[in-house]
Amino acid sequence: MSHVQTLTASGAEMRVRSQPGPPLLDAELRRWLEELLRRSAEPDKMTYEQFLAWADEDTHAEWVNGEVVMTSPASMRHQEISLFLATVLGDYVSTRDLGTVVQPPFQMKLEHGREPDLLFVSKSNRERLRETYLDGPADLVVEIASPESGGRDRGEKFYEYARGGVAEYWLIDPDTRWAEFYRLDENGRYRTAFAGAEGVYHSAVIPGFWLRVEWLWQQPKPHPLQALGEIAGVDSETVARFMQALSGTG
Repeated sequence: MSHVQTLTASGAEMRVRSQPGPPLLDAELRRWLEELLRRSAEPDKMTYEQFLAWADEDTHAEWVNGEVVMTSPASMRHQEISLFLATVLGDYVSTRDLGTVVQPPFQMKLEHGREPDLLFVSKSNRERLRETYLDGPADLVVEIASPESGGRDRGEKFYEYARGGVAEYWLIDPDTRWAEFYRLDENGRYRTAFAGAEGVYHSAVIPGFWLRVEWLWQQPKPHPLQALGEIAGVDSETVARFMQALSGTG
């Protein structure tokens, strides 16, 4: 006597009529099982809106092809460089009312939802800023490479940022003590504006701002006020007296 076997998975149901004994897999059932196995092997996808709702302010992750990509914890050298740049850039642009400097966790939505180590949005592009992400390209993006992220920073992110219209891209590698500064050309491709372990780079998107590359590797880092004083052309003695007065030791 024949019997009916019911297979159910992911809301799909198939009834297979077979003879007594082990059921035979016909072509239709094999295709169904192959599709079921394929679906179970695929990671769950989510929309960017779902990703934003899922991620909280302590989540360090990116949204790539509908999937969540968690980022690794940053090293102490990474943190020191990030804090130094955020302070110097942030104070400079806020004092001159040039725009906004944002640190992670904060998303930049281009083809994917990226989380740069630092981004600058000019005053003219502030309308792109949302509560939890930037809707479109930043004027400047900084990525501090690590052994885990270096390939992405120089590969898929490099090309995605160029296609997305990020005008200036800084790529800093603390392990090799090497910094690369790229600018977008008229054809939408990055060209190297400066690269090296030392020297001075003048930004094209932040008027008047320049960076002495050696500051990034210096231990301890120069005080942000010392760096800002040098950038602004203030003599070192005046900066030292100001810092003494600020600390209460002057």
